[in-house]
Amino acid sequence: MPEQATANPFVPGLAGVIAAQSHVGFVDGENGILEYRGIRIENLAEHSTFEETAFLLLYGHLPRRGELQEFESSLRSHREVRPELLAMIGAMPKDGHPMAALQTIVAALGLYYPRTGATDAREREISAHRIIAQVATMLAAIARRAKGQDPIAPRDDLGHAGNFLWMLNGEEPAEIVARTLDVAMILHAEHTQNASTFTCRVVSSSEADPYSAVSAALGSLGGPLHGGANERVLDMLDEIGHASKARAWFENAVAEKKKIMGLGHRVYHVKDPRAYALQKLGARVFEELGSTDLYDIAVEIEKAAAEKLGPKGIYPNVDFFSGTVYLKMGIARDLFTPIFGIARVAGYLGHYLEQMQDNRIFRPRQEYLGPHDAPYIPIDER
Repeated sequence: MPEQATANPFVPGLAGVIAAQSHVGFVDGENGILEYRGIRIENLAEHSTFEETAFLLLYGHLPRRGELQEFESSLRSHREVRPELLAMIGAMPKDGHPMAALQTIVAALGLYYPRTGATDAREREISAHRIIAQVATMLAAIARRAKGQDPIAPRDDLGHAGNFLWMLNGEEPAEIVARTLDVAMILHAEHTQNASTFTCRVVSSSEADPYSAVSAALGSLGGPLHGGANERVLDMLDEIGHASKARAWFENAVAEKKKIMGLGHRVYHVKDPRAYALQKLGARVFEELGSTDLYDIAVEIEKAAAEKLGPKGIYPNVDFFSGTVYLKMGIARDLFTPIFGIARVAGYLGHYLEQMQDNRIFRPRQEYLGPHDAPYIPIDER
């Protein structure tokens, strides 16, 4: 059968098309449900840690105490980054975007470690631990490079989120700040077949190594239609300028059918369940550390949106408040998407491990729209 002949209609963006079967994550957009391995995100945000959640995504069950201790020990043992990779980061342009730097350096990991993860189960597991641990160290080094500062070595006495903040700023973070980042990373760790996770599975299906698959996924995440929404929320809040102007700005934006960043979601038709968890914890951050103008504007926009757009199923998503929270925690705007990335690698790798269990290379068909039997015209006659 010619390739352009299709049994099913073409669906732009594969919207609603089932492209994979998975046990890793589940989303019910109509009812606002997100589950990792069957566990509601609200419960993980309330009770879990990023390390425990990463174990869940990789291995399919919550760890027993001994399993968690062993996994945490493995992550700590992989936190140190090879000096050659730190030198590579040091040679990168200071004004390059950290997302591009992170994607590049993750791919470079494959230069120094066995690339047999697709065919060797043990190496696949070690690679997963190494990537989860080292992306945090590498991103902190990338951020410090941009400021002309030397990297800071990781600490074994801090959890994953707290250690990242230590390597980023050289200061041990306040408990509320470390916990908030920990929860934010849990909330961003997995979200089924989004563009970057699908990218990871497609690359994985060719039996590429985990470094290549995760690097490719990060490249997809860096696109403006995927990651980076929280940065654009802040741009919007900057444009509004003050909480007193928020409602008028909102009413005008709705009247002009202007896109309001951070409201609505491709999947959710109710409020994003991740937004509830982050908003609750974010409120504590501002209560303990003091409010900001941008946060006050965001609160007013949410109130106005609940009244006017809530009945239409348009609510804040997880990106609506995350940017204001990150800024309060002393995190630069250009790190928002990379931090999303160092959390999402746990989900990517959960899908990588799953893809390798019963792998079949992705090879979708296309609908060809061009001409047939076109003549070749000699160059002098064109």
